[in-house]
Amino acid sequence: MRIGLLVIAGFLFVQHGFAQSDVAQPQSSRTGALATPADWKAVGQLKTRDAKAIKSSTWSIGGETLDRDYTDYQSYKTYLGPLGAKRIRLQGGWSKCEKVKGVYDFAWLDAVIPDAASRGVAPWVELSYGNPIYEGGGEAKLAGHIPTSPEALTAWDNWVRAIVSRYKNQVPEWEIWNEPDLNPTHTGTEIGQFYVRTARLVKSIQPHARLIALGMASVTKLDFVKDFYDELKRENALDLVDIMTYHGYAHNPDSSYPNIEKMRQLVWSYSPRVVFMQGENGAPSTPKAVTIGALRDQDWSELTQAKWDLRRMLGDHGRGISTNLFTISDIHYTAGDHMVGVNTKGLLQTNPDKTIKRPKLAYKAAQHVFTLFDDQVERLPSTKPAVSQETVTAFVYRQTKGNGSLVTLWNGEARPAEEYMPKPTTVTVKVQFTQPVFVDLVTGKIYEIPKKQCQKSGDEWTFRELPVPDYPVLIAEKSSISF
Repeated sequence: MRIGLLVIAGFLFVQHGFAQSDVAQPQSSRTGALATPADWKAVGQLKTRDAKAIKSSTWSIGGETLDRDYTDYQSYKTYLGPLGAKRIRLQGGWSKCEKVKGVYDFAWLDAVIPDAASRGVAPWVELSYGNPIYEGGGEAKLAGHIPTSPEALTAWDNWVRAIVSRYKNQVPEWEIWNEPDLNPTHTGTEIGQFYVRTARLVKSIQPHARLIALGMASVTKLDFVKDFYDELKRENALDLVDIMTYHGYAHNPDSSYPNIEKMRQLVWSYSPRVVFMQGENGAPSTPKAVTIGALRDQDWSELTQAKWDLRRMLGDHGRGISTNLFTISDIHYTAGDHMVGVNTKGLLQTNPDKTIKRPKLAYKAAQHVFTLFDDQVERLPSTKPAVSQETVTAFVYRQTKGNGSLVTLWNGEARPAEEYMPKPTTVTVKVQFTQPVFVDLVTGKIYEIPKKQCQKSGDEWTFRELPVPDYPVLIAEKSSISF
């Protein structure tokens, strides 16, 4: 692995496995890095960790659309381990596996699932979409209908049986369908019936599999969710949901949480054991004239993408929600699907042939989060920092081994901006610090906090006039982070 150093506007990037010229260049003269006071001393750069070096975490990365050949796993696989996510979401692709009735070709998945696992990244596989070789078989695309005819449902069962049997020792989790609420003819009851049918089949083959529902596109269609869980309750099948996934793209990622919380409370009223997971979320990296997909009505850059992704990840994490970051590689949709063009939400910029051009800023930002927030870091939801800016979000963590603490901070008043003046914010919190430092999660740069801005009184620390930007930064125990 090549390791190099690159200085961008005074910030040092430690590079792993890609050339210096490949690193994304900030698109603003401000670089999006902190407007740090001149008397703040930079003391280092965060070291990132490969997935193999991380025992466990809640982070997943999207590997979607391989089932329709819109991305190329062989092109991006060398970036997968160094990213640091411990799981990858894949789509099983019934239509790609079965092009001739009753004949299955799993070669394309055989080239992906074991390889991802060998890189320390566990695959979880979504069972979808339809298969038009069968009458009533549904469509092999986003927003397509589930299979409905007796012949197609039997063929669906046969494919599910084949794919689960083949990968049951390699895939611990199966998600059933994707964004069923995008199709206006689907009902929660109908999807509930289809889910129970499929889930019981998976469990009959792989009893200890974890089952994932529902891949909701929206976080506001609570009637759909209620009808789904009512159907499961009628079928005495509530125990067939281990994880609930939803997407719900929003220009300001912080604005989603009130509706997410309503959904959580609804689902927990049926089954409090269900774990919540953000199943697919991310921001584009290009102006609206270039990208397709969610959030395409606004102009974005690689800087605002990195900021948005950080806010989604740590907003989820601070609320006890796992995250699947969408997605590792730009997606090239073709004619016949829900949309046509390039969805630029990838952490890796692609060439027209879907090979990788270079990592974006968001790739490095995600590495910083995946490195720091593993299973050795514990949330302290009962510890509430006091902040002088009401628009600043803050969460507190501690390391389970040692006494290191972490405090995440960002201003969530609006969607991330290309240029933003950090707001001086005073933070008071009860944590264990010996030598707190300040960490910029976009750049990975680490700073000393001037002594005049820190005060300790008993077990309470006060940090005065910290420059809090519109993306997450940290106050961290210096000895608890690697640089």
